Amino acid sequence: MNTLQLFLPCAAGVEGFLADEVHALTGLTGQDLLVGRAGVLLRSSWRDALRLNLHSRLAQRVLVQLAERPYRSEDDIYALAASVAWEIWFTPRQSFKVEVTAQHSPLKSLNFAALRVKDAVADRFRAKAGSRPDVETRWPDVRVHLHLTREQATVYIDTSGEPLFKRGWREDKGDAPLKETLAAAMIAATGWNPHGDTPLPLYDPCCGSGTVVIEAAQIACRMAPGLRRRFAFERLLPYQSHVWSAIKEEAANAVVAPPVPIFGSDVSHRMVDFAQRNAERAGVAAAVQLRGGDALQRMPPCELPGVMLLNPPYGERIAAAGSHGRKAGERMAQVQRAGRESAQTEDGVDFFAQLAAHWKKNYAGWQAWLLTPDLKLPSKMRLKESRRVPLWNGPIECRMFRFDLVAGSVRTRPAADTAGPSHAA
Repeated sequence: MNTLQLFLPCAAGVEGFLADEVHALTGLTGQDLLVGRAGVLLRSSWRDALRLNLHSRLAQRVLVQLAERPYRSEDDIYALAASVAWEIWFTPRQSFKVEVTAQHSPLKSLNFAALRVKDAVADRFRAKAGSRPDVETRWPDVRVHLHLTREQATVYIDTSGEPLFKRGWREDKGDAPLKETLAAAMIAATGWNPHGDTPLPLYDPCCGSGTVVIEAAQIACRMAPGLRRRFAFERLLPYQSHVWSAIKEEAANAVVAPPVPIFGSDVSHRMVDFAQRNAERAGVAAAVQLRGGDALQRMPPCELPGVMLLNPPYGERIAAAGSHGRKAGERMAQVQRAGRESAQTEDGVDFFAQLAAHWKKNYAGWQAWLLTPDLKLPSKMRLKESRRVPLWNGPIECRMFRFDLVAGSVRTRPAADTAGPSHAA
């Protein structure tokens, strides 16, 4: 196909990291690769659209922009959708769904806007083929996206289908699993590079069902995140099976043994079992070392200092720390009393103060990166961060804090750090 306009949406704060990832995968620069609001825009090929679906760890979807124009009413949106040559993308025998997102749109009903797009697609097919595709809201063959700003309307076709954070390996999970795309963004924010000149081991002491360690292991193994799932482009007319097979074969042949060890542990042995099974499905069971154990007691998993990366426990997860044999009702009562951001360990001492003390005593020389919505957490831990990176966990504004650990207090260390990645604030 000719050059396409692609848009890759991502979580707020991830745009710069995603642009770096797209550049590494495609080589695009300059006007062919632009950082937008909550996403990256690029001019590229159909083949690159397939490769980005397969390899991107940070994008939520890969959308092809089909038409764009100013609008004032639903009739303008109908005209926009009717101008698209839908017949080159799918057939009237396939089902489709229209999804609408908006920022400051003056329209009173987004549902009515979606209806006008649906009508335009159906009318175009009737005029061209004498029949129209059916609408399927649960499992459509084709997803059409309409995005509205205050003055501009844009129509896309989705090449991904299920969101790209669904890698195809997660079957066992906890109550609030970390999205794979956020775990990948956390890793990108640290600048961790297992294939660099001085690669460091990575350790998540609160690994839950294993999202961070599995993402890290796949990065270390050069394993494409989409190898174990299907994509919407496989149902679109431009799809050619031999092209896709060659892209997947190239990715499969690129897999290597990890150059550094990757460790995970969790206070819940049930979650460690989940993480082990997830790692097996993800193809990286041999690349990760998982154990049970309380983060407040677990010693470094290797002799050389490395990178600790964690989404620390809050609420029920923290109430469970060191609570072998306690009743679930007692744990939940503690959670309800303490709240998500002030939860305490069983003996009433703040978990994070204990964690910081444990790190200073036993993890000198390590980098510790911690994702939290609590912007005051460093002061609560009596640690001075050397870096902070804004990230969003869905609608929740968070920060990634970096602590350079030394024995004893580190309050006197400087706040500036020139060695970290370039997309920090």
